[in-house]
This record gives sequence, C-alpha cells and structure tokens, in this order.
Amino acid sequence: MSRLGRGIEGRLLYWRDLRRYRAMADPARYPITGRWPFYRDRFRGAGELGEYFHQDLWAARKLYEARPARHVDVGSRIDGFIAHCLVFMEVEVVDIRPLAHPPKGLRFIQADAARMADFADGSIPSLSSLHAAEHFGLGRYGDAIDPEGHVTFMRALARVLAPGGRLYFSVPVGRAQKIEFNAHRVLRQDTVREVMGALSLRSFSLVRGDGTVLEDVGPDAADAVEYGVGLFEFAKP
Repeated sequence: MSRLGRGIEGRLLYWRDLRRYRAMADPARYPITGRWPFYRDRFRGAGELGEYFHQDLWAARKLYEARPARHVDVGSRIDGFIAHCLVFMEVEVVDIRPLAHPPKGLRFIQADAARMADFADGSIPSLSSLHAAEHFGLGRYGDAIDPEGHVTFMRALARVLAPGGRLYFSVPVGRAQKIEFNAHRVLRQDTVREVMGALSLRSFSLVRGDGTVLEDVGPDAADAVEYGVGLFEFAKP
C-alpha cells in the first residue's frame, strides 16, 4: 500500500479506536484533554536499524573490547555512539556545535576540529569520528567553506593518533565520488585509505543502502554500491 493509502487507513483506524476508547473508559478517571494523533505507527516495524544504528554499534563494540585509558571522538552522534560508550567509559567529544548539559563521563570541547589544532601530534591513543568527515568544508554546521575540508580533517586525525593507537572512522562510500551540497560527500574507499596515509587498515565493514551489513569484508566491497557507509578501523604503526 502507498504512503498516501497508509495515511488514509491510519486516520480511519484512529477515529475507530477513539470511539471505542470513549465507549469503554471512565472519563472522570482518565479524561482525554486533547488529541495527538499518530496515523502510521501501526504499520511500522519495531525499530529502524539503519546506517547510524549499525555504525554506532560497530564502533561501541570495538571500544568495549579495547577499553582504552583515553578516548576522543569528533562529531559522532551523542545520542547514539557516545551514549553507548558512556555506559562503560569516559569520552572526550569535540564538536563545532554547542552541547547543553553534558552527561556524566562526557568531557565536551566546542571547537572547529578541521585541523585538530588543540591536540599535539601522536597524542591520542584511541580516536573516533563517525559520519562526520563528509560534512567538513560544506558550511552545513557553520564551518568555513573548503572544497578540501574533508581531506584536511582526515589528515589531522592521522596526525594526532598515537603510535599503536586505533581510529574508528566511518564515512559515506560508493563507486563514484560526489557531493550532494550541502548535505554530504560520498567518497571512494580507496580515497579514504590514501588520505589516511601511514595508517594501516585493520578491518573494514560496510553498511549498504538497504541497511544490510557486510562485516569484515575487503574495502573493495564498497566499489559495488552506489551508496553505503564504510566502517574503517585504522591503526598507527
């Protein structure tokens, strides 16, 4: 059934259920003081296991296994990946956007992370940036316009990662590079690996556009899709 058809059916069922409820309920005990209708929820699944869900879980599992003494994140979802990690460890988060009332265990730094200027070379033993690099330089979050902003940022991540450290990194990938301005870029997986320079790729997984996950595959799996999310685990020798 089409989205329009679901919407019409949902409205009809809503009014049916409201009439039934009113006929059965005691209005003095639980009065209906207003209406806030949801028409389509009855047709949806139990949850949406999309690209953000899979990448956040992937990276959180990696960190849970590694249990580094210090971890720094740049731009990942606070209500996803960071929330997972705060259950078992403290996290430093860098983001150009403000964060009101950081929760316990989260040290927040509001800064433009394009060059990771607040961090010395080789100073971070464990680092992550999920679904963020593709936005750098497009102005979407108030950052400066820079066609090579994603390259500058990725090189900065490689610079500040400590020898022996791990970088958990995700970015949209596909067979062809493109920009959908000002939403994001889509990169080729070999571009990501080239820009990261001296870092070695320890593992790669792919979340395809339909939400399926290919775990621990070769990075060239991304060359077969129009759009996916590449999950890169890098190490610094």
